[in-house]
Amino acid sequence: MAEQKKILRALRGETQAVPPVWMMRQAGRYLPEYRATRAEAGDFLSLCYNSELAAEVTLQPIRRFGFDAAILFADILLLPQAFGAKLWFETGEGPRMETTTTPAELAALKPVPAIHETLNPVYETLRILKRELPAETTLIGFAGMPWTVATYMIAGRGKEEQAGAHRLKAEDRATFEGLLDLLTEGTIEYLSAQVEAGAEVVKLFDSWAGSLKGQDFEDYAVKPAERIISELKARHPGLPVIAFPREAGEGYIGFAGKTGADCVAVDNSVTPEWAAEHVQKDGCVQGNLASSHMVTGGEALVRETRRVVDAFKNGPHIFNLGHGITPDADPENVALMIETIRQG
Repeated sequence: MAEQKKILRALRGETQAVPPVWMMRQAGRYLPEYRATRAEAGDFLSLCYNSELAAEVTLQPIRRFGFDAAILFADILLLPQAFGAKLWFETGEGPRMETTTTPAELAALKPVPAIHETLNPVYETLRILKRELPAETTLIGFAGMPWTVATYMIAGRGKEEQAGAHRLKAEDRATFEGLLDLLTEGTIEYLSAQVEAGAEVVKLFDSWAGSLKGQDFEDYAVKPAERIISELKARHPGLPVIAFPREAGEGYIGFAGKTGADCVAVDNSVTPEWAAEHVQKDGCVQGNLASSHMVTGGEALVRETRRVVDAFKNGPHIFNLGHGITPDADPENVALMIETIRQG
């Protein structure tokens, strides 16, 4: 059956008349069934660590929409929490985290092998999904890339332009690079365990890659991705990897070749036509309908969905949004998007 899964066919470089489709954050607050399950769990982190409920919310959009892939329900900040950094979520404001900005704070983090004790419920979620997903649905695991995760650990929250991380990089390069090295090793172990638990594909989210410029982009976005991907493929031959260096701009060009990624996901800072010309020539591209269309719907949604499909029709393509779906999205618009893709 794996040979027939549309996502895996795209990741092997196959051009398909109808591209496979899934959405970032497809299990989320825009769905009433998700809100009910989250209320049952009590809070976001409790939901992430409750394997049965995390599997349930992962399955909800598959049941409702028939996406070609399910992505593990978790959060990129579970890894730093597993290293011992305190993590909590402020209602309406997002994550907060105990900061890591000094040599002593870096040294106080747990060693890499210790992360699995905290993350075992995530692996159990994958095992449940492996059993319960439809045979045609690809199971995707994921992690945040070291630079992006480090920005949260250094600032204690998400901040525009990630000023704290850039400042630490300038003022204490040893501590900064030590943190990235630790996260790189942890990401390899975390994703390898996800694959062993059932993930067929892994995705690397570098949400703040666009704030890295010049040599910093090469050193802290490209090189860690190459290290992670090469090690994962050595351990798990044939494992497909999707990389998403968000807002990389010109950095998208050649990213697959430099890192070994099988697919590069692109955001809305580039047009589908540009990505088809400059990125798809190296292999599969994922993207990149604006998530705002999931809110506004209508003829613009249909028109832009067709535009994305048309732009990427001559090469391997996985249809997705350019960013995660937002809580104010209308599920009916998601259904319209899928209908447009599959019926032309």
